[in-house]
Amino acid sequence: MISNPFIVSWWPLALADPALFHVSIQTACLDEELRAHKGFPISELLMVDSVSLIRQKIENSSLAFQDDTLNSVVTLAAIEHGKGNVEASRTHIDGVKRIVGVRGGISHVRQSSPLTARMVAWVSMLVTGAPQFPIQDDLGIGDGVCPTLQWLLASPGFESPSEVIDDLDIDPAVIDILTRLRSISQEASSLSGTELHDLTCFVVHKLLLLPPLSTQNLQQSAASESLRYALALYMLAIHGTTYYSHIGLVMTIMQQFRSYLEILLGSGVDESLKLWIFSVGMVSSIDPINSKWFTEQAYLAATSLKIQTWEHVLVHFKRVLWMETPRGVIFQQRWKGMLT
Repeated sequence: MISNPFIVSWWPLALADPALFHVSIQTACLDEELRAHKGFPISELLMVDSVSLIRQKIENSSLAFQDDTLNSVVTLAAIEHGKGNVEASRTHIDGVKRIVGVRGGISHVRQSSPLTARMVAWVSMLVTGAPQFPIQDDLGIGDGVCPTLQWLLASPGFESPSEVIDDLDIDPAVIDILTRLRSISQEASSLSGTELHDLTCFVVHKLLLLPPLSTQNLQQSAASESLRYALALYMLAIHGTTYYSHIGLVMTIMQQFRSYLEILLGSGVDESLKLWIFSVGMVSSIDPINSKWFTEQAYLAATSLKIQTWEHVLVHFKRVLWMETPRGVIFQQRWKGMLT
């Protein structure tokens, strides 16, 4: 309960601000209406008041750039996205970006309200399917999404790159990310929910902002891109849902991920890496077709490695990346179900 940002920080803010209160209540109503599949009568009614209250804040120069205004507008974007109004959602995100820009960037927003900075960066990425803000560099310099303390302390020089990628032409930036995460994984069990969220937000932004690796060897390029997207999906999988569902983002990543994996099949990629990549896809899959394909490929990789227990799977995972977090159990559950 203590680590839930909504309980400890968001709701008190909503109680103090009429616009934020309305959009927060609207979010709860929308969730119930989506479950009922009978339209959005209550949330539409609340929408009128929400938009009116937010417009009043934006038209007031002393209120337009406040944290509560950002919180309200980005929540409204999430609501519109949840209702399938993609263009309206994008319009609200564009407004959020303008406010953040006037305030000097997301890192400056974080100085006054870490919760607002988290909410804005995270939800903006989830509803658009791509990062909407830059990131700071690995020294914490810049006005973008901030790296965590764990990231700053995880110098790649203190952790050897995974040997499973030795023979692959992996983008050095992806190697750096994997190596830092392997270093952080040694203390992953001690990360708080907020620390894991901040780490996931930064890492997923960093991964998705990388340009595609260009190489004449298509299979090597596929290996690098597969690892990049697998790392993003892995972080989302062990993170779970916070603030807003990440299903849309996962589906967007999965399209790219799957296209590179088709090329990767049959190549000389380390079997442990294949097992890890296909397991990430298996756990992350939303539609049954992808789920079936990834499950089959993961099983074939396990058969090749003569795996018989979850403990054997874990040995191979640790050759790539394994972070001991509460949601990591979803990997264990899937594999135990397959191996029994």
